[in-house]
Amino acid sequence: MPFDLSSRRALISGAGAPNGIGMASARLLGDMGARIFLTAASDRVGERAAQLRLEGIDAFSAPADLTRSEEVRWLSAEVVERFGGIDILVNNAGMTSVATPAEASGEVGGIDEVSPGQLTLAFERNVASAFSLTRALMPALRLSSAGRVVMVTSVTGALMAMREQVPYATAKSAMVGLTKALALDEADHGVTVNAVAPGWIGTDSQSEHERLQGLATPMRRSGRADEVAALIAWLCTSEASYITGQTIVVDGGNSLAEERHP
Repeated sequence: MPFDLSSRRALISGAGAPNGIGMASARLLGDMGARIFLTAASDRVGERAAQLRLEGIDAFSAPADLTRSEEVRWLSAEVVERFGGIDILVNNAGMTSVATPAEASGEVGGIDEVSPGQLTLAFERNVASAFSLTRALMPALRLSSAGRVVMVTSVTGALMAMREQVPYATAKSAMVGLTKALALDEADHGVTVNAVAPGWIGTDSQSEHERLQGLATPMRRSGRADEVAALIAWLCTSEASYITGQTIVVDGGNSLAEERHP
């Protein structure tokens, strides 16, 4: 059967929000047959796993602060012990949320307002967390017959920029470099590493300004979390085994347009 993930073992980070990209990805991967392990910074990730189990998906969870190396090591060991290995890692942590909007995360501001500490924090939440989790799990991913790593970055930084978002854009852009470097290093081990760059996505954390920006895209709407999840899931399949080191945009054509119409 094409696009089948039966017996695959997946860890999805940043999966605490009920309507976010992490949860949508976990649900779709689970529907395709994968066993799911969810993590997020808060205890609410347990509620997400419970919901998936009610839907018939084999799902587990544990909260973890991925900016702390000891918690990354513990989580990685827990996942490998629980599943006996791992095949799929979706690095979705670091996205904005209702609990931590962009303004509260310290990732917003121009060069005159942003301190070196804020830039470091943006890197810790986005790049360093993905680096640390991937590093901890790569030995197990190399043992898989179909190792997959998917980084969830953003069109901001990777392809475009927004005013007053120096830390966020810089950190998200760095995730693209990490993706390319890992893809080259791990190709001999059969592990593919790709990035997905969402544009305006209508999750619970989307602001009114962002919603209006979504209406100005060529598709005249914001994207849905499940539309991003569809690409993430496909990159995890055997059918995508010859794709690596790529950053694929999901933005309704927004990055194509030189002009904007209200």
